[in-house]
Amino acid sequence: MLESIESLLTRFLPVNLGERALGALAVGAALLLLAVLAALSYVVAKRLLLRVVAFAVARTKTDWDDRLLRHRVFFWLTHLAPGAVLFRFAPTVLEGAEGLGAGIRIGAQVYLIVVGLLVVDALLNALLEIYNTFSVSREIPLKGLVQVAKIVLYLTTLLIVVATFLGESPIVLLSGLGVLASVLMLVFKDAILGFVAGIQLSTNRMLSKGDWLEMPSYGADGDVVDIALTTVKVQNFDKTITTIPTYALISQSFKNWRGMAESGGRRIKRSVVVDMGTIRLCTEGMIERYSEIRYIAAYVERKRRELREWNAAQGVEHSSIVNQKHLTNVGTFRAYLVAYLKNHPEIHQEMTLLVRQLAPTPDGLPIEIYCFTRDTAWARYESIQADIMDHVLAIAPEFDLRVFQRPSGGDLAAASRHFGDPPASA
Repeated sequence: MLESIESLLTRFLPVNLGERALGALAVGAALLLLAVLAALSYVVAKRLLLRVVAFAVARTKTDWDDRLLRHRVFFWLTHLAPGAVLFRFAPTVLEGAEGLGAGIRIGAQVYLIVVGLLVVDALLNALLEIYNTFSVSREIPLKGLVQVAKIVLYLTTLLIVVATFLGESPIVLLSGLGVLASVLMLVFKDAILGFVAGIQLSTNRMLSKGDWLEMPSYGADGDVVDIALTTVKVQNFDKTITTIPTYALISQSFKNWRGMAESGGRRIKRSVVVDMGTIRLCTEGMIERYSEIRYIAAYVERKRRELREWNAAQGVEHSSIVNQKHLTNVGTFRAYLVAYLKNHPEIHQEMTLLVRQLAPTPDGLPIEIYCFTRDTAWARYESIQADIMDHVLAIAPEFDLRVFQRPSGGDLAAASRHFGDPPASA
């Protein structure tokens, strides 16, 4: 085609040029023609194709195509047009200047490869966003796998580009990568460990986005907001962000509170310490008073009848109090707490519910409440737990019990005022 351009230039130029100058001018005209063709193809693709696609996407009911448009998949596709024009027409337009045509063709080929990489990269981003709209994405996050795919894609593209410039097959270059394997292992150590850890986390359902993770060794206590190839981001409850290496979740232990959230119940395990000096056998007056409490009225009457029958059967109803069976105020208190929890609307009745004594301590006798709330939300759970413990502490004196509390400065000052100042030493 250069010959045709030269003949046209010879016919229309007013002056006669030398052969070298005419050839150079013909090559310049050919390059200008290629540039105009490439520019026209880009303008047509961008102005026509991209607008038609945007028009069609805006009128569809699905949103997956909107995500493709937002991630610029179609935008990068339009950039393939000028590269394709140069790759196709450079040898034809520059026929007679094979070296220059081959160089432009190689450049166009590299351009197409790079733009193709950007298209696939944008497509992967769009597909990942579409996948994250499904509920299964919380159980099996694919962000790490997509990142691994991108690394492989970029490395493969780099290999193909180098092979294109060298005029060699990519397979020949691949055969030489074995020498660099150890270097690549060091460079991509975190990525490889994170990839393996991500597969284990996803396969075994050990961690998902949105889970409450607690890992004291990294100061993490909050919700998982992102699971990437090399890191897991946790937004702590104080709104700080903790970043944990993905492989650390496999090599070290952590606590995932997902089971609690899925079970529908959150545990309360609190105890109050009763002053053992206030524990005593119930007198008739105490029993009469306890029988008026709604939750344990039937319990008190039943126990009173059972004890009366047992003492009569043993012939000890008029014997020493040591030989008889009696109710105790602490036992009645425990029975009341069980009945109170069983009638509490916020306590999960299908899960473990008990009130038990723990081993006595120098501070007194611990009475532990062990149950589960129906609401697992943190704020609501704390409110329910606080209401229950408020009631327990306030109701203990009604059973003639005193909750132990270590003496404070105010207690010592009150005792000093009660007994007076000690006499001065002689």
